[in-house]
Amino acid sequence: MPIFPSVRVAGAVVALAALAATQASAQAPLESLRPELEARIARHRGTVAVSVVDPRTGESLSIRGDEPFPSASIIKLPVLVELFHQIEQRRLRWEDPLVLLEADKVPGSGILQHLTTPHHLTIGDAALLMITLSDNTATNLILDKVGIRSVWERMEALGLPRTKVHSKTFMRSTSVAPDSSARYGLGVITANEIARLLAMIYRGEVVSPEASRRMIEILEKQFYAEGIPRHLGDARVAHKTGSLDAARHDCGIVFSEARDYVLCILTRDNADRSWGLDNEAHLLIADLARLVHARLAPAAQE
Repeated sequence: MPIFPSVRVAGAVVALAALAATQASAQAPLESLRPELEARIARHRGTVAVSVVDPRTGESLSIRGDEPFPSASIIKLPVLVELFHQIEQRRLRWEDPLVLLEADKVPGSGILQHLTTPHHLTIGDAALLMITLSDNTATNLILDKVGIRSVWERMEALGLPRTKVHSKTFMRSTSVAPDSSARYGLGVITANEIARLLAMIYRGEVVSPEASRRMIEILEKQFYAEGIPRHLGDARVAHKTGSLDAARHDCGIVFSEARDYVLCILTRDNADRSWGLDNEAHLLIADLARLVHARLAPAAQE
């Protein structure tokens, strides 16, 4: 009898076994990630929170996920959500004009502070800059339009009561919660709440399916890639970063053929407060993202 048919069958069995192993790995319980993540976190000189969510099933893994952290610029995501809500309600329009004045400029991240004034732009321009370049001046222009308290109320309506923006950036005098502002700065968040917000955006449940889709498109244009996307190759990542001297964060949606997931990593009290790409917290975030991706999207690593 010729051996070729059996060889083909054997090859097919091996291929099917490999496919099954890949699928099993891709659908591994999120809780199985905990030992690797905790081992890597243990080497970090600082406090770390991680939240991983499967936005389709609701399965989740949390490490310090409910602990409050200074929001840094992650809070600009809730500001974007409230902006889209007010656009949906026709209180604002993406094309509405804004005029940047010299008095509006604040330091830190962003490009608007360096432009000549008066400078004309739109709400949509400011929103894009707020997320992609984390522009602080653009954020303040948006907050002037939507209102700080409105962002609070929107997060509470979404079931995220611990996600708060306190003030405009670099303008502590505008704080609506002085005590919390003194402790956490611009805002306060938890890893679990931001992960849940991103999962809702993924499912099209925030404002509307169309608004959620547009938010993802903006998050995909994120300029800063030293965290979650660093070791993920060509993976599609829609995310927002946040940085302070002692706090570095990255939270986003990772899309893959094997399994889409939400990952939020927050750090605080970091020993390394440098601002280079290889800051210890940036490397930690990149390593944690690589570990998660290797388990949840193994085909993408081959």
